[in-house]
Amino acid sequence: MTQPDSLPSHADILDAARRLKGHAVRTPLLRNDQLDARTGARIFVKAECLQRTGSFKFRGAFNRISRLDDAERARGILAYSSGNHAQGVAAAARLNGTTAKILMPADAPRSKVAGVEFWGGEVVSYDRGTESREAMGQAIAAAEGRILVPPYEDPYVIAGQGTAGLEAAEQMQAIGQRPDLVVCCAGGGGLIAGVGLAMRQAFDEVGIWAAEPEGFDDHRRSLASGQRETNERLTGSICDAIITPTPGALTWALNATQLTGGAAVSDDEALDAMLDAWRHLKVVVEPGGAAALAAVLSGKIDVAGKTVCVLATGGNVDPAVFQRALERA
Repeated sequence: MTQPDSLPSHADILDAARRLKGHAVRTPLLRNDQLDARTGARIFVKAECLQRTGSFKFRGAFNRISRLDDAERARGILAYSSGNHAQGVAAAARLNGTTAKILMPADAPRSKVAGVEFWGGEVVSYDRGTESREAMGQAIAAAEGRILVPPYEDPYVIAGQGTAGLEAAEQMQAIGQRPDLVVCCAGGGGLIAGVGLAMRQAFDEVGIWAAEPEGFDDHRRSLASGQRETNERLTGSICDAIITPTPGALTWALNATQLTGGAAVSDDEALDAMLDAWRHLKVVVEPGGAAALAAVLSGKIDVAGKTVCVLATGGNVDPAVFQRALERA
C-alpha cells in the first residue's frame, strides 16, 4: 500500500469519509441549556464516545486498514495502544478480513482489553513505565511480517480521524452555527490535527484548542517554545487514553500551524466533566475523552459569549473509575 507523498489534505479527509460511510457512526452533536448557562457560551458536544468501538479511533484505523492489498491482509496488523486505538484496529482488522496483534500497557482499563478481545485481537501486555511500545512493536512487526498501524503517525490515520471534524462542521452548518472555538483532547495529536484541518476548511478563523492532562501538556508547552517538548513522566494521570511522551512528528507538522493554544486539566476536573456529561448530556465519557469538556467547564479556556464545539472522544471507562465520577455528585 502506498502512502501519500505529503501531509494529509482536506481532500484526504473527504476520501476517508467516503470509505467510512456505512461503517462508522455519524455521531450526534449535543447541547444542553444548563451547560450553556454555566459557561455563558453556546456549547456543542460532538459525542464520539458513541462511535463504533466507543471512540473516534475506529475512523483512522478503518481508513488505514481498508487500503491494504490482499498480500498485506494475509500478513496481519500490529498496533500499540492504551486501549481505544487497540479496539479500533481490532474491529477494522476483522471487518477488512485480516488479523490484529495489539501491544497494550499492563495498566490499561479492563474494559478496553475486553473490547479488543471481542473483535478477535490478540493482546500483548507491556509496562508503559519501563518498556518502549514503539521498539517492541517494530520488533514484532519485523519478526512476524505484520503491517504496523500506528495510533497517530500516519497520514491515513490522521485523515480518518479528521472525519469527526468534518461531520461536526457539517452539523453546525446545518443548524446555522459558526464556532468561534473548537476544543479537542490531544495525546499524540492525530485527532486534533485532522479535526483542525477539517474545521479550518469550513471556518477559516476558528480557534483550535488542545486539552491535555496536567503533567502531560506537551502540546501546550510545544506551542510556547516553538518545538516539540517531551513529558517527564509516562504514567500518573487518570486520562490514560491521552498520555504520550511527545507530540508526533507528523502530527506536529500540522498542529504547529493550526493550534491556537492548549489547556491542562486535573484528574478531578476530568472526573467532574464525566459527571456533567452523564448528568446533562446523558452520555458516558472516559477521563481522557472528557478532557476537552473539562477544559471548558473548569474555565481553563475563556469561552464566555462564544460558540464552542467540544469533542467528547471516548467512552471506554471501567466501572470503578466511572463510580469515582458519580461520587463527586
